Amino acid sequence: MKLIDIFQEEHVLIDQVLGSLRTYVDRLCDGTADPDDGRRFAAFFTQFAGHFHHDREERVFLDALVKEAELPGDRGPVRAFLREHAEMEGWMRELTPLLDRQPESDADREQLRSMAVRYSHALWRHIDAENSVLFVEGTERLQRSGILELPDRPMTDAEAAARDGAADLPARYPPLEDNALTRGDGCFMCRAHGETCDGLEAEWWTDLEWEEFHLR
Repeated sequence: MKLIDIFQEEHVLIDQVLGSLRTYVDRLCDGTADPDDGRRFAAFFTQFAGHFHHDREERVFLDALVKEAELPGDRGPVRAFLREHAEMEGWMRELTPLLDRQPESDADREQLRSMAVRYSHALWRHIDAENSVLFVEGTERLQRSGILELPDRPMTDAEAAARDGAADLPARYPPLEDNALTRGDGCFMCRAHGETCDGLEAEWWTDLEWEEFHLR
């Protein structure tokens, strides 16, 4: 499905700029970053990752899973991913006013780093869960319902400007790889697993799928 391929390509860019954000925050805290770049990071994650990428995931892909594949929207994976989008959007709103000025105290530096780690860890795990579970299983269920392609929309001027404005940030701030975060495939990478979602098998699988699983 072409739209899913596009989403995954966008994930590569978002992943890279997210690592760059972490480097920027460290350098902002030690006084070696350009505070003007903070506005470019904020615009990228607000306009491109949020208003463009997450909006299409919600209004096109997740909406189709509920309406066309008749999957539950009030629980399970769909609800979990919608809640994570909203949560991360709120965290970025909190982080935005702190990104374009150097923190003045140790407490300010600790707060900025902590907020950046919280946001980056959540978004990295979100990307992994979407790539390995939601997109794969969701596409299969849409195809079973006769949906082979989904519509897309072009970027607005603001969304395109935010993407283009971040183009050189990874070169200026080489992306950090956070060894404190375990990344990988599967439902266990999703923060909602075991809390607000019991996992794809429990939430989505039909009796026939369970029978086929036990016969293997």
